[in-house]
Amino acid sequence: MARPSASGQMTIAQLENLLTTRRRRLGELERERKKMLTKLNGINRQISTLAGRMGAGGGNGNGGAGGRARNEVSLVEAMSKVLSAAGKPLGVGDITEGVLKSGYRSNSANFRAIVNQTLIKERKNFTATDRGVYALKK
Repeated sequence: MARPSASGQMTIAQLENLLTTRRRRLGELERERKKMLTKLNGINRQISTLAGRMGAGGGNGNGGAGGRARNEVSLVEAMSKVLSAAGKPLGVGDITEGVLKSGYRSNSANFRAIVNQTLIKERKNFTATDRGVYALKK
């Protein structure tokens, strides 16, 4: 396709040609997107099937994807166990790792922030020994 002249003026024929080319490309992209969406939907169905089976047999009690994870102990109890087992003050990251390793389940995208909020909120159970470092309150 010819470029417009230096003066920036396009003829009607050039404009129509440009519109035709862009409409053709738009159609191609829409067909490609439709194929990809069909493929993606198939993959999503497979994931849902696998996740549903894992959720039902996994014993987390949430009944599959999207449900709330259920735990035998509260987060405060799990954090207390981690800190008492360590026998020394720990950082928020170490507490978070310990709680998750103990089997505590969470669907939170940022579980570390939840642990940090709980440490700050539960002043009767935890005390800050340094910035970001907490111990069990005696």
